[in-house]
Amino acid sequence: MSGGQDGPPLPRSRGDLSAGVLAHLRGTGKLPAVRSATGADPYGDDLQLALYICYELHYRGFAEVDPASEWDPALLEVRGALERRFESALRADVPATAGLAEVLEDLLVEPVQGTGLSYVLRERGDLGTLRSYAVQRSLYHLKEADPHAWVLPRLSGRAKAGMAAVEYDEFGAGRPEQVHAQLFADLMTDLGLETAYGHYLDDGHAEMLALVNLMSLFGLHRRLRGALVGHFAAVEITSSPASRRLAEAMKRAGAGPAAEFFYTEHVEADAVHEQVVRHDVVRGLLDDEPHLEPDVVFGINATGFLEDRIGDRMLAEWRH
Repeated sequence: MSGGQDGPPLPRSRGDLSAGVLAHLRGTGKLPAVRSATGADPYGDDLQLALYICYELHYRGFAEVDPASEWDPALLEVRGALERRFESALRADVPATAGLAEVLEDLLVEPVQGTGLSYVLRERGDLGTLRSYAVQRSLYHLKEADPHAWVLPRLSGRAKAGMAAVEYDEFGAGRPEQVHAQLFADLMTDLGLETAYGHYLDDGHAEMLALVNLMSLFGLHRRLRGALVGHFAAVEITSSPASRRLAEAMKRAGAGPAAEFFYTEHVEADAVHEQVVRHDVVRGLLDDEPHLEPDVVFGINATGFLEDRIGDRMLAEWRH
């Protein structure tokens, strides 16, 4: 993984929305009209890529784009329209639940006969399916902890201390070679994949872009700090058992020691993180701001909804 801050090249467009955003950033055309986001497929390639491009300006940007574009008022207006379309669809499609205690309990239950990606990869994954999985997840794992860091100034007390402790581990606990994004890059090397940040953006499915955009949406908006904590809880609570299955998949397929280590590291680390997140981050936040409980639940459920979508897409591809 590159250690510099030069961003990747701009991707190819996937429709009028993304084409307009790209043309604006290149200085070769106009932004799409704000109203054009209203009728767009909220989970489709075009809207999700346009939104991803807007968000990426707050991370490493793009090699040929002026860094000042991050705060371009016209672009922010379009981004706002894309966000509203995406968020409103999520709030309509993500099921309402009884309460946080029930949702957290559901996250802790592992099905006896699971059918998700990690189960399929453990039982039948080969190097080809593991590579295609890593290509998609690279858009997530090479920036995994970054959007969560945005919530730190918006927390206090026990929630802030717990969040900072988990993030410290995610960023390598002071050791650059142990940064989890670097460990995923090492996994990609074992699988014979390119490790440069953003290299596989053109290969990213709309469902994967939506999952990454969810983190950015929650991270960039203070009003959604509860949803970001919910997303973080969903990731950390479900990670350890899924990582165990993926470590077994990597070992069985002979993917390599770094590929296996990425997941064995998460088995141990995330078992600890799960406790910190539940008892310190989530509970600490709600002790301070109990009115945010519905937002935490929404963050958890939206994460599961979008994870299921990318899982279904990849399983369908593998079947064919």
